[in-house]
Amino acid sequence: MDYGLIGEKLGHSFSKEIHEKLADYTYDLCPLTKEEFKDFMDKKEFRSINVTIPYKRDVIPYLASMDDSARAIGAVNTIVNRNGKLYGYNTDMPGFIYMVNKNNIVIKGKKVVVLGNGGAAQAIKAAVRKLEASEMIVVDILLTEGVISYEECFEKHKDAEIIINTSPVGMFPKVEASPVDLTHFPKCEAVLDVIYNPLTTKLVAQARELGKIGVTGLEMLVAQAKYAVEIFLDTKIDESEIDRIYREMI
Repeated sequence: MDYGLIGEKLGHSFSKEIHEKLADYTYDLCPLTKEEFKDFMDKKEFRSINVTIPYKRDVIPYLASMDDSARAIGAVNTIVNRNGKLYGYNTDMPGFIYMVNKNNIVIKGKKVVVLGNGGAAQAIKAAVRKLEASEMIVVDILLTEGVISYEECFEKHKDAEIIINTSPVGMFPKVEASPVDLTHFPKCEAVLDVIYNPLTTKLVAQARELGKIGVTGLEMLVAQAKYAVEIFLDTKIDESEIDRIYREMI
């Protein structure tokens, strides 16, 4: 394939439609098992690809170099093949920042809880730092350095003002799941969920019911795709295209 997306499960992906609205190429969805992933990366039979769960970190050893944002984040979602050498980028961070700004959400000076600590979370955490949150709490089921449990979060961080879900909890087809009950967070002003299928997750639906801002990840997906196409084709695309395609996808 020339252009496409690799990941483990891609049945939920809208990336093909979005890329083919942005650029004049065929964009293939390429689900890969762990074994197939290694073979795919060794062969390098592509021009440019996007990378999603669970391979955003696994691709790094195959790269000749990464841009500053990918290096700082420690995860890659965009790869360009230049004469057999692979170069890595991360467009998730600017995609997330676009979504924050588009929905008039203020992170500067706020206490932010980030749910999940996988590949998707790394770009979000970098964005939260860039947007100057006063405090960032990272919560996950796997406890590593700097990460707390959900139980500790409910006990000590009820005053969170912004909640961001980067975990897959609530993603299609398990749409009845939600990573947290927002009644634990009475001071919460806004919820951002990077999941985009379903268009309204159970978490975001609860946020809206409670009178909070609730946003799912389709705008972020379109924005990061736009930034990826610019890297793929070494071109510039007007920022207004993000909102146009977002509305078409809705």
